[in-house]
Amino acid sequence: MRLASVHTYPVKGCHRLDHDTARVEPWGLAGDRRWMIVDADGVGVTQRRYPVLATLRPVPRPGGLLLRGPDRPDLDVPDPAEVEPVGVRTFRHRKIDVDALPAGPAADAWLTTLIGQPVRLVRLARPTRHIPLGDRRYDPGDQVSFADAYPLLLTVTASLDALNGWLTEAGAAPVPMSRFRPNVVVDGAPAWAEDTWTGRTLRIGDTTFRAGDGCDRCAVTTVDQETGVRGGKEPLRTLARHRRVDGAVRFGVNLVPVGPGTVTVGDPVRITPDT
Repeated sequence: MRLASVHTYPVKGCHRLDHDTARVEPWGLAGDRRWMIVDADGVGVTQRRYPVLATLRPVPRPGGLLLRGPDRPDLDVPDPAEVEPVGVRTFRHRKIDVDALPAGPAADAWLTTLIGQPVRLVRLARPTRHIPLGDRRYDPGDQVSFADAYPLLLTVTASLDALNGWLTEAGAAPVPMSRFRPNVVVDGAPAWAEDTWTGRTLRIGDTTFRAGDGCDRCAVTTVDQETGVRGGKEPLRTLARHRRVDGAVRFGVNLVPVGPGTVTVGDPVRITPDT
């Protein structure tokens, strides 16, 4: 097995960046989901409600972030400094606030125009837990970025091939891996091999991870990640017919770094015995 691709999402819910190499930190890949767009209540907004976020292409730079979007002038956003942190939440139902630094009125206005609703841009003040203790299995630490639950998401190319076979049989169009917004994609494993990795140790190159639970999928998978257009009920409908586990629709497996390191496209991927 080998590492086929590496991706980060500088702003939660927005377009990805593709990498040849990425640094692994205790809370995920460097630069992944360190920014988030929140509503007037301080709750993160995602493509579930605003598919247009897929067209927002943020580009990190030293000391800040460049916002790029359709029919909008580029906006340079400096890292917030000397501002009072505010409490935000990744989801409304989560009762744990995370300290975040407001990016300022210029970024807020730019994003409000793009989305069509009043929103704010914030930057993670420090990686911290935003879900209750015990909600993540195989989680050795308490730090995470603005990611939904785990620091990283891994998917397998053969599993996508199997799903696309089911879609073709159902008369639907195949979908690219970008619909599932992974951080790392593995080639050379059998379809759904990742189901058996939960609780086990993975090594990608020289960097070690613990595999957590499978990833529950939602309506974001129906959004074209290049155009921001929601395409109907696929692939979620077909995935639900074949991949419903404990009441959830699963694709991919979550990862927690055991230690720092780097991952590089082409790295060997090895699974240790159960521990």
